[in-house]
Amino acid sequence: MSAPAFAPPRHATIVATGSYVPERVVTNAELSAALGEDVDDFVSNTLGIRERRICAPDESTADLAERAARRALDRAGLAPDDVDLLIVATDTPEYISPSTAAVVQGRLGARRAGAFDLNSACAGFVTALDVAWKYVRADERYSRVLVVGAYAMSKFVDYRDKKTSTIFADGAGAVVVQASDEPGILASELFADGTLAPGMGVFAGGAAEPITEGVLRDGYRNRLRFVKKYPAEVNEQGWPRIARSVLARAGAREEDVALWLWTQVNLSTIRAVMGALGQPMERAHTVMGKWGYTGSACLPMALDDAADAGRLRDGDLVLLTGSGAGLAMGCVALRWNPTGCEVRGARCERAASGHPGALPLATRTSHLATTGSDE
Repeated sequence: MSAPAFAPPRHATIVATGSYVPERVVTNAELSAALGEDVDDFVSNTLGIRERRICAPDESTADLAERAARRALDRAGLAPDDVDLLIVATDTPEYISPSTAAVVQGRLGARRAGAFDLNSACAGFVTALDVAWKYVRADERYSRVLVVGAYAMSKFVDYRDKKTSTIFADGAGAVVVQASDEPGILASELFADGTLAPGMGVFAGGAAEPITEGVLRDGYRNRLRFVKKYPAEVNEQGWPRIARSVLARAGAREEDVALWLWTQVNLSTIRAVMGALGQPMERAHTVMGKWGYTGSACLPMALDDAADAGRLRDGDLVLLTGSGAGLAMGCVALRWNPTGCEVRGARCERAASGHPGALPLATRTSHLATTGSDE
């Protein structure tokens, strides 16, 4: 009796990216005028935010997600019916129920795709990317997964509150994760500390605190609030710890990383963490300067922006780390390998264009006027 044949392990790689931001720009000068005090020095120089984008009154999370998703699919040369699974990472959902993913799946016409939301706050995208990778590895039914991070937090911001109005913004980013014959995503890790859950969030509107006339009249718990400041060491110590752990599992070192992507909430924190890791700031890519802080969407938006700016080459090691309310934190290490995909036995051809994120039928059609890191 012959020995059973074993299939080689399935890998998963990101083959395309896309992003979208609303047209409405809000500058620090505009917020300073509305708040009655100059906020520009701290917001620009400490947080690194010069302006941000916010949704129009008739624009919402599903609109942002759909546009980013279409761009990623276009750049991958795929139709919506090619998608096996759609995951939307958001904590600003279109509705309590149904899921935002269901809405986006219907709009896209991705009729073959399963769809679900994932809420891990600002760690949502790296968590969803981790889930997508493991779906592809574990089940041959899933060869193409569309992962979207979408954020419309302006709908929950009190613009009289300088703690939140100066930081939070709207946008969406998407990636196509595809079965590959070469390693793409290499390692990941998730972390949480639920004792910090009461510190920040939108606390009314769910089962614990339904919206009532009194809640609306008070106008506090139904808006995004910093109730208690998170200790600085949550990110300044937590990010290096989880990054080193993931790199060790990937068999890599800090100096091997070509591009570091961190939650885009505080430029000073990113500088401190890069210093703690002994890495030059030039290896980090930031987008908060032009887009503000877009929570679960900021990492795929930064990845897309870095690809647009030509900062990624085949084989580059990229590390994405996200953290946010919960506390939730996640980290993913990956090889930038958009041309190493193999789906249902058909190997993708190498991109004809010079941009490493583009596939043969893809075009970079982003409407955004600015590219490159804020640094």
